[in-house]
Amino acid sequence: MALVKWDPFRDVAELQNRINRMFDDSFGRSRESDDEMDLRTWRPAVDIYEAENGIVVAVELPGVSKESVSVEVKDDVLTLKGERPADPAISEDSYYRRERLFGPFKRSFTLNQNIKPDQIKATFKDGMLQIEIPRPVQEQPKQVTVNVE
Repeated sequence: MALVKWDPFRDVAELQNRINRMFDDSFGRSRESDDEMDLRTWRPAVDIYEAENGIVVAVELPGVSKESVSVEVKDDVLTLKGERPADPAISEDSYYRRERLFGPFKRSFTLNQNIKPDQIKATFKDGMLQIEIPRPVQEQPKQVTVNVE
């Protein structure tokens, strides 16, 4: 039997690998991805919170023009699409370090079925897209009077 020097970080790394496998097995890949999702794919940061009039979706889109963003609601799914272009004046081999991501993005969020899409409002200012979704309409129970003869 060979003696192996104890390394506490080896146990931590093994624990991290087990946790990662557990999450991968439980949740699998994101349902938002159409193809294989690259870890370097740009996904703008999104905050979703409740406000007085409903739900607000705030999306950080620095460097994205208003014209290159689309907001669509179809089959109770809110979809945001757009693209942040890279600076064409800078060549790939000119970079010493590149942390900002560029390219197309697509984010989708499931809405409540009672949301009226024509009442959703979107504003774009200073690189922030803000989508205001009104509260769902509460369906009132229908009462029918039955005449007994």
